[in-house]
Amino acid sequence: MKGKKGVKSHVQRTRRQLHIAGQIAGKVDNAIYKAAPQSVRKTRWYSLFYQTIKTLSLVLFYYCFSISLTFYNKWLFSDFRYPLSITICHLTVKFVMAAIVRSFLDCATDITPVTLSWKVYLTKVAPTGLASVFDIGFSNWSMLYITIELYTMSKSTAVIFILVFGIIFHLQEPHLSQVVVIFLISGGLFMFTYHSTSFNLMGFVLVITASVLSGIRWSLAQILTQHDSHEGGLRNPVDTIYHLQPIMILGLLPLAIPVEGLQVASSSRIFGFSDEGVLMFTMATTSLGAILAFMLALSEYLLVSQTSSLTLSISGIFKEIVVLYLAITFSKDGSQLLIINKLGMVICLLGITFHVYIKAKEINKKPPVVPPGKHKDSIPMLADGKANVSSDSEEEIYTRGRDISWRTSVV
Repeated sequence: MKGKKGVKSHVQRTRRQLHIAGQIAGKVDNAIYKAAPQSVRKTRWYSLFYQTIKTLSLVLFYYCFSISLTFYNKWLFSDFRYPLSITICHLTVKFVMAAIVRSFLDCATDITPVTLSWKVYLTKVAPTGLASVFDIGFSNWSMLYITIELYTMSKSTAVIFILVFGIIFHLQEPHLSQVVVIFLISGGLFMFTYHSTSFNLMGFVLVITASVLSGIRWSLAQILTQHDSHEGGLRNPVDTIYHLQPIMILGLLPLAIPVEGLQVASSSRIFGFSDEGVLMFTMATTSLGAILAFMLALSEYLLVSQTSSLTLSISGIFKEIVVLYLAITFSKDGSQLLIINKLGMVICLLGITFHVYIKAKEINKKPPVVPPGKHKDSIPMLADGKANVSSDSEEEIYTRGRDISWRTSVV
């Protein structure tokens, strides 16, 4: 009897969650419908308009915190050279923030926080967490040695590794256009770093290693976030952050302690402090970075859960342009770029642009139908929930009616 009551209670709670999700989704749909031009509302182009608005909203949300954190970390690490220790602090604060948000949702709504079994945690969450932490750790570490320009362009190669691991994990099918994209990005990167006066081998190796791990990270994250909790998945980005942070902290500690442990313990700004004001300032700047990191992680997992890992990567094209423009404009290092480096930058971005063009062309051919005023959670860039063997496209996550990740994250 107790088991039946538990199942009945779970079903009722799920229905309430879907009811709340439907109400929020309906409001979002109506807002988009009202914003659409009159000439578009009752045509096949409304579907594309609807999907584009939703995707652009997620991308802009991601851009905001990604660009902010990139420059904030560069400023912070220029004077406080302990990137691994700071990353651990960020992970800890993100875990606490996620726990607070989960508790609030549990108390204020009918949304029950997801709890995974140890088997699921170790087999699905742990690999994603370890790849994530070393991606973040090596990325932050590389900023001690290289400029934002070199970091940005080097990290953009993550799209190559996302393609490779996407094929390995059967998230997409290989195609000639993908080879062209990889060639353009790889060639552009080589030209960008060729004879660069700002080139540093240590920093370059670190950021390329981070790019490889980024390919693994976001491919695994796509698999993790496209399944419901009973399938071992984490659709809600807050749940994703909450479950990933502990394994990320444990994974980074063995590297951070021998590399930075003694320096952090003896630093006058941390444990060896003599001025409480300096310590408070250090804690405040670290906490601010942690908040930005939490919002960035939230935007990343929200975007990848609603689209795909490759969409997350290629959506960074405009961000790369903005970051490089700002870096060249306001950084003294920007004046060190040679003509061949700038040409390499253009070719590299051209490769990413070419991929975006291919995806946009496919969407334009077969836009999914979304009736005005009704909610259907299909997101552009990809087509369905399986590897698309009929075209050169990656896997798209089709969020069904039971998925509440978009709605709960907006609450």
